Formats: sequence, structure tokens, C-alpha cells
Amino acid sequence: MNTRRDFLQKMGASVLMLKLGSISAFANAPDEVEQPYEGRILNVAIMGLGGYGTRVAEAMKACTKAKLVGVISGTPSKIKEWQTKYNLPEKNCYHYENFDEVKNNPDIDAIYVITPNALHHNQVIRVAKAGKHAICEKPMALNAKEGQEMVDACKKANVKLLVGYRMHFEPRTLEVIRMRNAGEFGKVMFFQGQCGFKIGDPSQWRLNKALAGGGSMMDIGIYAINGARYMVGEEPVWVTAQETKTDPVKFKEGVDETIQFQLGFPSGAVASCLSSYNINYLDRFFMSGDRGFAEMQPSTGYGPIKGRTHKGELTQPVTTHQTVQMDEMATIIFEDKKPVVPVNGEEGLKDLKIIDAIYEAVKTGKKIILRA
Repeated sequence: MNTRRDFLQKMGASVLMLKLGSISAFANAPDEVEQPYEGRILNVAIMGLGGYGTRVAEAMKACTKAKLVGVISGTPSKIKEWQTKYNLPEKNCYHYENFDEVKNNPDIDAIYVITPNALHHNQVIRVAKAGKHAICEKPMALNAKEGQEMVDACKKANVKLLVGYRMHFEPRTLEVIRMRNAGEFGKVMFFQGQCGFKIGDPSQWRLNKALAGGGSMMDIGIYAINGARYMVGEEPVWVTAQETKTDPVKFKEGVDETIQFQLGFPSGAVASCLSSYNINYLDRFFMSGDRGFAEMQPSTGYGPIKGRTHKGELTQPVTTHQTVQMDEMATIIFEDKKPVVPVNGEEGLKDLKIIDAIYEAVKTGKKIILRA
């Protein structure tokens, strides 16, 4: 009996020690328990309640550092619909004519401008004058002149101007940039960016030069421009470009259907890119160095991004781009965080200067030298 009792006592003590050990291990592993965010929340109003505005609003439901609190629209019925859907107070809802009054509303910190390209310039400047931080969809403006005026207006008003470069926060994209910075590709020699799809409704604003400022280049070509810059890790010094148009009825004067363009970088690396509104299945980046490569396909879609390098498949977490973007932008605005790849107005301005040069190259047939 004593032997049996001793055995049971020892077993009980062992179980107790295991339980205590588990509790101790859990207590000593704070990194395994995500602490709730207790910092300041970025209160955002969305201007422009179309398809992408809706996507951003839905993604923001999962944000921990940013919150949708208001809207600005030219369509009263949409305002009412969003008020109900997202439980938005009447005082945080404006139309295009009166949104300057937001300057008297302390419950809104930033306005995300998601309207047709041609409206960005005036609307962002009005946002700045109202004393609110501006987040602007890309392209930031129709040209570099407008972009510079937007940057200057936000600086004068002492507010931040950020651009919706969601890929700058995407984990697999950031891994390729990390590998490049670490020298794992060796000397980068070549980049290829292909962005294209067959666009539908011929009456939509994206095919209206007055509203879009161009065609495929303004909408998706900018992904290849921006991607070339952040994957190569340099600013281009020259550009050449050629336009192909097979449907002049759908793609009227000033609305580009397909543009091929080439970039040259200070190191000698070159990029060959294509932007099209008439070719499907184009969403691919490829970069080659003298020690390795990176390929991403899809490379800029809403997700998931897929890719591989000479070391194997990219396996970083899949995220909802707009959720991560808005949370990161909250830390940029309130904590002055510096992202791996900038998303400020100056970054948007660099892309606009290259777009201006691409259109000039198409028009003249010449190699255009880019100046800082």
C-alpha cells in the first residue's frame, strides 16, 4: 500500500509540476499573445464612394489603428446608404460643394480621396486648406506640375500627403526588396513589368481623357513604373516609349490603349514594361541579377500576391492590402514612421515625372532624359 501511495503521490506531484511549468512558460512568452492596440486611432472620411472606395471601406473594418468615420460624395443616395451600412454620424457626411466645412470637425483626421484622377489636384488642395491630412489614390495627379502644387499645399498647411501605394506594405513584395537590399540577387541587371487587362464599359470615366488624363498608363502602367523603382532600388535616368492603338473608337485621342516603355538606371540596369487596356492576363514582375532572380505573378492585384525567387517560393503571410495600408498610414501620420518604401507626396511626384516623360517619348519618338 505504501508503495502504491508513494507512486500516486509522486505522479500527482509530477502532474502538478507539469501544469505549473506550462503556466510559467505561457507567462514568460508575452510575444505569443498579441497585445491590443492602445494608441491614437486615425479617423478617416472617404471621398468618392465608387468601387474602390467600397473596397477600402470594407477592408477598414479589420483595421486596429484606423477607422472609417465619414464620407464625402456628390450622390446623396450613396451618402445615406453608407451612413446606414457603416453607422456614420450625419455631422461627418459632406458633399463636394461643402466639404471645406470639415475644418470645423475635430472628429475627422484625414480624408482619403478616391475620385477620378482629374479631381485629385483640386480636392487634395482643399483638404489641405481645411487642415486635414490627405490620402490620395494614384496617380496622385494628371501631371508633375499638378503633383508639385499638391505637395506644396500640404507642406504649407502642415499636413501630410500620402498616396495609396498599397504594394509598399505587401509582405511578399517587401521580402523581395529585403533580399535585394541584402545583395541576394547580386547586381540587378533587368526588370520587366507587365500590367494589362481588357477594359469593359467604353463610357466609364477611365476612358475619358478629361477625367482620367490618359488611358492604361494612368491606371495600371503606374504599377510597372513604381514597381521598377522599388524592385531595382534606383531612380531611372532615361525613358523611351511606343504606343500601339488597334481600336481608335474605344480609345479616343489622348486615351492610350497599349504603351511599351523602357527605363534606364544609373547602375546600367534596364527595364522593359508594358501597360495595356486591351490585353488580358498581364500582372507580372520579373527581376534578374547576376546572382539570382525574383518573379511575381500576380504582382500587383488585390491578392493574393504570388512569387518565387532563385531560393524558392515566397511564403510570407497573405494580407488584405488596404487593411494593412490604412493601419500603416496611421502610424506614419501620428508617429512619423518611415516605411521601407515611401508613400508620401514626393514618391507620387516621382512617378508623375516619369509618366510625363513616357507621354513625351511616345509623342516625339525620342529618348527622354529624366532630371531629379
